Amino acid sequence: MNVEKIQKQFNIIAKTYDENRRKFISCFDDYYINTTDFLSNIIGNPKNILDLGSGTGLLPSYWYKYFPESNYTLCDIAEEMLEIARKRFNECSNVNYEVLDYSKELPAQNADLIISALSIHHLEHKQKKNLFKSIYEKLPENGYFVNYDQFCVEDESLNLQIEKYWINEIKNSGISEAEYNRWLDRKKIDRESTINEELTWLRQAGFKRADCIYSRGKFAVLVAGK
Repeated sequence: MNVEKIQKQFNIIAKTYDENRRKFISCFDDYYINTTDFLSNIIGNPKNILDLGSGTGLLPSYWYKYFPESNYTLCDIAEEMLEIARKRFNECSNVNYEVLDYSKELPAQNADLIISALSIHHLEHKQKKNLFKSIYEKLPENGYFVNYDQFCVEDESLNLQIEKYWINEIKNSGISEAEYNRWLDRKKIDRESTINEELTWLRQAGFKRADCIYSRGKFAVLVAGK
């Protein structure tokens, strides 16, 4: 993973990131909102929530609705993205921020729920495997890891068809040409894996339970329990 390149790419788009999410993710409500609603009913009552690759704090903003008393740590390598998260949670004293590369180390704060959205697919496969081991070691017994991410499929021909469908959705979303071209540049740093690969790596890391609870096209949500 080229950390400097990722920092640069996401600092550039910080101000428009949230407003363009729905243009890139046509299943946005199911992916972010409805899935989080479902998970909030089965995952218990986490005291400490860690968000990896938090960006503007979009994902924890949905979790916060269900667990406003929890302590949150938002972690990202792009400082300008986290500045927007600070504004989002400006009046929330239970939200902390850390600028660091989580592929090398996790924040020191305790966490019994670790979440991430559209970030881990930027890592090389070896880095993902090492990260999952670190997450497993970080969590207490009965802790959870939830990964909302972007995936490929094993069949190359089918994968090309899914990519084509996704690109057409984006082009028809009303996105500007400039933003579309910036997305193409960001896409070059993607290192997608399949859902089955990640579930296997999570189990190899030690998780007793690892399953996909939502999937549509490029997007899926994986849940792993310790």
